[in-house]
Amino acid sequence: MKQLIILLLLIIAFFIGFGKYKQYKRYNSPEVDYKTDKKLDFEYHNQELVMDYHTKVEDLNSFVMMQWTSNDIDVRTPEDDDNETKVVIKKYSKKLARIKYFENKLEKSASLKSKGLSNKEIQFLEKTGTDLKSYKRSQEISKIKSMFNANERMIYGHRSALIFEVQKKLIANGYEIILDGIYKVETLNAIKSFEEKNKLFADGFLDILTLDALF
Repeated sequence: MKQLIILLLLIIAFFIGFGKYKQYKRYNSPEVDYKTDKKLDFEYHNQELVMDYHTKVEDLNSFVMMQWTSNDIDVRTPEDDDNETKVVIKKYSKKLARIKYFENKLEKSASLKSKGLSNKEIQFLEKTGTDLKSYKRSQEISKIKSMFNANERMIYGHRSALIFEVQKKLIANGYEIILDGIYKVETLNAIKSFEEKNKLFADGFLDILTLDALF
């Protein structure tokens, strides 16, 4: 009789302990806060997107906690494969995908800023669909063209950075000339030949149309 009472007490203690464990487990979930090791730009030009990102992260954290405490499902590493679990996993995946979308933009912005670009330049790249290499090239060409003065006609022996850049471009187009930045007969003839091939006024002197064609 005594042994039966002890057995019953053990069974009761087991169920009480298991209930306490389930309650503890329910309200003491594992770390649910979403974290990323990516370098993100929270000074991104579109601050609304940054706010949306933080909101989505908080929403994801709340969803993970709710599923754990209400349904005993860890949506990150589910143990079961029933319909209820499948439904919440699908919802979790959609929420996570949205966060990843924001992270890709913020990570790319951080990478571009590490290369010296500003918010304004990054915004321009996004709007035009231009890549960084093309953008830098366009900036370089703009600087070269800014050296051109339509009111200043080149004379023999004229030396300038613009002539140097023009010679580099002519050489890249197959013209065999000396790269010295000096406007001489061979450079004039190369410019004239280039103008003829591109159906421009062939006088061997630089103008904005010739520069546009060259660069």
